[in-house]
Amino acid sequence: MDKTGACGASNRGSNPLEGIRENSNCKSQISKSKVKINFMDLSTPVEKIPYVGAGYQKKLKKLGIRNIRDLFFHFPHRYEDFSNLLQISEAKIGEKVCVLGKIQRIENTKTWKKKMILTTALVKDDSGSLRVVWFNQPYLVNVLKEGDKICLAGKISMGPEGLYLQNPAYEKIKTFDLSKDKLLHTGRLVPVYPETEGLSSRWLRFIIRPLLTKLKNKLKDPLPEKIRSKYKLLTLSEALFQIHFPSTKKLAREAKKRFSFQELFILSLVVLREKLKIAKENAFSIPIKLEIIKRFVNSLPFKLTNAQKKVAWQILKDLEKKIPMNRLLEGDVGSGKTVVAVLAALNVVKAGYQVAFMAPTEILAKQHFKEVSNLLKNFKLKIALLTGKESKINRKKISRKKLLEKLKNGEVDILIGTHALIQKEVKFGKLAFVILDEQHRFGVRQRAKLCQQPNFIPHFLSMTATPIPRTLALTVYGDLDLSIIDELPKGRKKVITKVIPPKKRKMAYEFIKGEVKKGRQVFVICPRIEAKNTKSLGWAEVKAVKEEYKKLSEEVFSDLRVAMLHGRLSSEEKERIMEDFKKRKIDILVSTSVIEVGIDVPNATVIMIEGAERFGLAQLHQFRGRVGRGKHQSFCLLFTDSPAKRTRKRLEALLTCEDGFTLSEKDLEIRGPGDFSGVRQWGIPDLPMASLKNLYLVEKTKNAAKEILSEDPELKTYPLLRKELAKFRERIHLE
Repeated sequence: MDKTGACGASNRGSNPLEGIRENSNCKSQISKSKVKINFMDLSTPVEKIPYVGAGYQKKLKKLGIRNIRDLFFHFPHRYEDFSNLLQISEAKIGEKVCVLGKIQRIENTKTWKKKMILTTALVKDDSGSLRVVWFNQPYLVNVLKEGDKICLAGKISMGPEGLYLQNPAYEKIKTFDLSKDKLLHTGRLVPVYPETEGLSSRWLRFIIRPLLTKLKNKLKDPLPEKIRSKYKLLTLSEALFQIHFPSTKKLAREAKKRFSFQELFILSLVVLREKLKIAKENAFSIPIKLEIIKRFVNSLPFKLTNAQKKVAWQILKDLEKKIPMNRLLEGDVGSGKTVVAVLAALNVVKAGYQVAFMAPTEILAKQHFKEVSNLLKNFKLKIALLTGKESKINRKKISRKKLLEKLKNGEVDILIGTHALIQKEVKFGKLAFVILDEQHRFGVRQRAKLCQQPNFIPHFLSMTATPIPRTLALTVYGDLDLSIIDELPKGRKKVITKVIPPKKRKMAYEFIKGEVKKGRQVFVICPRIEAKNTKSLGWAEVKAVKEEYKKLSEEVFSDLRVAMLHGRLSSEEKERIMEDFKKRKIDILVSTSVIEVGIDVPNATVIMIEGAERFGLAQLHQFRGRVGRGKHQSFCLLFTDSPAKRTRKRLEALLTCEDGFTLSEKDLEIRGPGDFSGVRQWGIPDLPMASLKNLYLVEKTKNAAKEILSEDPELKTYPLLRKELAKFRERIHLE
């Protein structure tokens, strides 16, 4: 129910006279703005909208609304169905009803107990009369008068004096023939919007309706008519009106379908055009050196899985081509993605070219440096490390200046580092291959920064342990070819996973002590805390880690060596703590949820996750992959204080399922796509974001995008669509 008062005022006693002032029912004030609206278009800033004062401008901007376009695309998240009009005598307790009547009397009274002002009215129709009560909205006696005809929508409650209508939405009407009145808050499907304090759905309806009425037929539709016709989509004007003020539930669904289709269609166009752009670039053709590959495979202390062999061959065949490879390599933690990447890197180096290997953090960069150096120790390569604070070649320290000189002269084969690799001064002699770990977006422009050959773009391989659901792979990552390692090395023991409710917490602590006494080590992951101010989120996580560390080190495991690790520590501190953990100087490491996904500590056999219900299944599965890397049996303990059956059922999916891809699909279904790989950060609105779950719609929009691009790759005949693509790219960040 829309609990709002006069023209944008909420029931918490907001001033109804701020912004638009109420008289008969706000319509006369709105109508005064007709002349000004004539000069408006979608880019008109909110400051220019009549009767939107400074206070409301701030509140609108808090919702991300800066102009009329933003206002029109601020869609309702639900509708109140007040379309079924009843006679007063038909109203029943507990029901939401919509009734018409005439005000017999209206007055304010003050309650003695709570010191609350009640506005009480008696409303009558041909079948009877009904008491109506509003809380803390005393101004209503100046707005609603005896004799006014009124439409009311709200919930029927029972009080000492009988049935009454509690805090209803109201609307004054001229006649009881509603076909002559354009109702906005009652007597129809009423839109309810995402709100912010002091800015209600009622106010938004009053602002949006006249603007839409005036501008809807002047809006140019970016969707080509042939696409609209083929997929039976509403026009832009009709869809905008029906999503805000639907005539029927069916038309509201049709409007949502139109906008979901449009956003996913444009996303597909952006991604597929990126793919076409890459296909026009030149890359070095790297011949497959089978003898070198066989020698490398035979040097490994383990056998490659069939999945690793299949994926490695896909990559090698791509590297042979004269157009840049653009591939995403997916695989569970421990599936052997790095070995495949190193195999490809060796092939590139032996063809006379250089390789860049980028990791998101210094700790991971150093870990990769150590692992790659180890895997290639028999091949006499120059492998270098470059981070913000360190530079090495083949494990020997070297000045940054000297390393960069050697890199430019082609005397470094593989350079491993953080984003320090894409600084201006970092220049390669002959870069042909870029490998990225856990960072999927790396576009042509960024690759060009790394590559000094003006006519060549390096081949690109991104690796991730985050299983990406099929719908996301088709849309958001549609420009990347996909390789999946869907097999773990043989002989690896299954990690035993348990959900730990509060009553079993002490028992779990005793079990952990027992593991440490056997010489094993433990990870403790603290939950991400949802902070109202996102800037303070990092500090909130640090606080959670500090509190958990204090509790575990001082109370629970006071006889054990407990340390903590979080993102606010300096690089030196983080490295020292991780080295101590690897050298078994620390028994239990308490960490934030975001710290070093790929950290490899084979002696760690227990991962304890606090507040497990706060994480997605795919993320929990990733955490679980941090243990089970050695010869000992490993355990994942999911601590939860949530009593909800739904939470337990969701977490129990991890007890039986070892497949990250199956879990990612469940995650998508339960939590939505916003939790995957920073998708939420791209600024895709909620409606199409939710539609990323719909494989049928995703495939339709991708086919539509292919159809348009096959006939007109540059979209020269679709200028409006080109313009929409440019706006879309401004909103999202795919590189």
